[in-house]
Amino acid sequence: MTTRRKFLTTAAAAPAAALAAPAIAQSKITWRLQTYAGAALAEHVLDPAIKKFNQIAGDRMEIEVYYADQLVPTGELFQALQRGTIDAVQSDDDSMASPTEVTVFGGYFPFGSRYSLDVPVLFERYGLDEIWKAEYEKVGVKHVSAGSWDPCHFATKDPINSLADLKGKRIFTFPTAGRFLSQFGVVPVTLPWEDIEVAVQTGELDGVAWSGITEDYTVGWADVTNYFLTNNISGAWIGHFFANMERWNELPDDLKTLFEVCCADSHYYRQYWYWGGEADLRVNGTKMELTTIPDAEWAQVEDAASAFWDEIAAESETKAKVVEIFKKYNADMKAAGRPYRYG
Repeated sequence: MTTRRKFLTTAAAAPAAALAAPAIAQSKITWRLQTYAGAALAEHVLDPAIKKFNQIAGDRMEIEVYYADQLVPTGELFQALQRGTIDAVQSDDDSMASPTEVTVFGGYFPFGSRYSLDVPVLFERYGLDEIWKAEYEKVGVKHVSAGSWDPCHFATKDPINSLADLKGKRIFTFPTAGRFLSQFGVVPVTLPWEDIEVAVQTGELDGVAWSGITEDYTVGWADVTNYFLTNNISGAWIGHFFANMERWNELPDDLKTLFEVCCADSHYYRQYWYWGGEADLRVNGTKMELTTIPDAEWAQVEDAASAFWDEIAAESETKAKVVEIFKKYNADMKAAGRPYRYG
């Protein structure tokens, strides 16, 4: 039988038990995030945003950062994310081999953009964000947001002054960019990101078409290449933040919002870091000589991009829809004139 003393003892203990339960539920959440970038580059394109996230989240959540190929090779990032081996990823679709209909548009889609601002406008005003989210939901991954990085240029050991100079050049680049450039004699080479500098030094590579001049200086490639081609095949790299869908759904809403805000802050940082850096290093950089393929000859590459777009569009209904968005956007920019498109 329950005595009055036992009842009072049990009642007194109940609030303590009630207070103890939330403490267990609120145990610190830990995520592992791997980026496509090596440590020197991640210092700019990722670390500041994650540092802010961890500071604000405090004892509730911490994101551990891993750099290029530290946990898994970049080409296996999607699989690791889908399995939950990694909780979040910063990468483009193309180099992490996403099994989606939009993968070819990640990274550098040839001549899909001219300026870095094109990317967020394409996603937020022309409908690409909705398409990406739907495609990744099909494969159990949360597409958090897209942002722009730098334009795509060649940095090479030998000068590139004509299309003929590209023939036979072994170049580290992205899968879709490599597929496009191969028609001009470029030999695309895939290697771990951290091995690129040594591969250029040893002659395994003739150069890179992976970035703009800011990254070339930041990661050390400007120290092993001699020339920078001012012609570019894309105005901005399209990269994203992704999360494992199960891990994402487990987060409280305010931590989801915090992660989205910090990702947006990362995208904003890159807008001015790259845009300012590209101009500054072309004008004031001392490590690489600038070369240019004449506009009349480079027009062959631009014309080839138009045919390449149609080739991609023919592969699926979703790809055709994305290509139409790129065409509509670029037509609108051209019709708008200065400062959107001219020359």
